[in-house]
Amino acid sequence: MKKIKRILLILLLILLIGFLIPQSFTIPVKGASKKSYNQQSFWAYPWGTSITHKGVDIFAKEGTEIVSSTSGIVLYTGTIEKGGNIVLILGPKWRLHYYAHLKEIKTSSFAFVSSTKTIGTVGTTGNAAGKAPHLHYTIKSLIPLPWRKDTSIQGWKKMYYLNPVEYLNTALN
Repeated sequence: MKKIKRILLILLLILLIGFLIPQSFTIPVKGASKKSYNQQSFWAYPWGTSITHKGVDIFAKEGTEIVSSTSGIVLYTGTIEKGGNIVLILGPKWRLHYYAHLKEIKTSSFAFVSSTKTIGTVGTTGNAAGKAPHLHYTIKSLIPLPWRKDTSIQGWKKMYYLNPVEYLNTALN
């Protein structure tokens, strides 16, 4: 019983430390402005096979540099069907930062990145093929935030998804 309590205490401390790490935030597409993305695109419905758009698309010229919006650990780099070339970073507050449709990936899994570290370039991979080059950017909480859910289409998923537009706008102010 004592060992279980010790393990639970350690896990609680790790969880707490994740929330205490300060989060600085940088807009991930070099040179982007508020005109580079639609202010209303988060949770837009209908949105293809995803049903709702759980992020924001930041439009830029193909090959434009993408930087990490926050410091963290790169959990995954690679290719998936819808996202194409992606980078997934675990940042402060136990939040996953998902960067999709990259032309090139310029980081590796398990690397530590600081905010402003180049991680890739804007592209049209995955289901962005044939569309204007952009970065699809999503912020997802690993810890459920039940007060955020609502009755919209897939509204229960809002417990996990944060509106990146709010963070982008703050970073640009």
